[in-house]
Amino acid sequence: QVSTQSTWGVSIDAERLIQMSARPTVTVQKAGKTVPLPRIFSFPIRFDVVRFAHRCVNTHKRLPYAVSRRAGHQTSAESWGTGRAVSRIPRVGGGGTHRSGQGAFGNMCRGGRMFSPTKIFRKWHTKINQKIRRIAVRAAISASAVPALVMARGHNVARVPEIPLVVSNVVESLEKTKDAWHLLKDIGVDRDVSKVKNTKSLRAGKGKRRNRRYVVRKGPLLVVSKKCPAMLAFRNLPGLDVTTVKKLELLKLAPGGHLGRLIIWTESALTSLDSQLRCRQMHHVPDSKRIINSEEVQSLCRAKKNPPKKSAKRGRPILNPATILEKPKQKKIYEEARRVNADRKLRRAKQKAKRTEKKEWFKKLMDEKRPNKKQKK
Repeated sequence: QVSTQSTWGVSIDAERLIQMSARPTVTVQKAGKTVPLPRIFSFPIRFDVVRFAHRCVNTHKRLPYAVSRRAGHQTSAESWGTGRAVSRIPRVGGGGTHRSGQGAFGNMCRGGRMFSPTKIFRKWHTKINQKIRRIAVRAAISASAVPALVMARGHNVARVPEIPLVVSNVVESLEKTKDAWHLLKDIGVDRDVSKVKNTKSLRAGKGKRRNRRYVVRKGPLLVVSKKCPAMLAFRNLPGLDVTTVKKLELLKLAPGGHLGRLIIWTESALTSLDSQLRCRQMHHVPDSKRIINSEEVQSLCRAKKNPPKKSAKRGRPILNPATILEKPKQKKIYEEARRVNADRKLRRAKQKAKRTEKKEWFKKLMDEKRPNKKQKK
């Protein structure tokens, strides 16, 4: 058995990690049996769709807020007009107090209204298509079966025997939180819940005085088949959410738009997953390359066709001088020039000879233009 060390310092057996990654069946913990893996877990993982859908769905819980319609205007004030060497902002009337003569109403004035006062008829919620919402939910469920994504989200799965994690239907009859905690210890999820418990801290900002004083990280999610006593038994554990298979929503499956939440399924919830989400087909065939290249499939395929050879287009010599074949003499001159340019000494000698030839030609030209001294005499 090979042991690997993850980024978070958790030691996990490599064989168990491979076993967790892809299995046609899944084990029901503490029951000694297996059930087929639902087809929903073969759905493509769409990070982009989940992120977009979460941003839209997260706005549906927003509540309208606005300042008072009369805020900043609950005073009698009029502008003094022009000609008094003061600004034309409305000013409070009266006398005998510091307030008289002070500016009012404007957003730059003390006691005035804010700029562009908020209204309750703002667009608070973002609409989202039902199809996109369903794709996001299916992708989030599919991602919860990938151990790498579950670990990357920060869950402690060092002692978790298998992902997806399935427990027997007996869990739904638990009534005490003490019994629920013993169950989590047996299946190795207690470390993740303990980690969440230690993250409880005061909220930053004004929310701490608005009935949401503390914040805590997200832990595992328990999915049951129907309303049962277990929902009351598990609800007091910090960070652990409980929901039914009929009410699976994106905000719980992928909190913050991040895929890979650790989900604990009951056996009946897992078996009814495909029917609840209307998943009727496998979305990709495992090891499709081996199937395509097998002898059974290749024997029925036709032979590969070679593409026809395309003849090179030849230009018309009359219109395109570049297509005219070089004469042997031109080719010989070209090859000689290439040989000279490639050698540094030959190239410099050629340049020197060219300069000397230019000087001689210029000297000869100047001599011809100068008048002869003997002719003048």
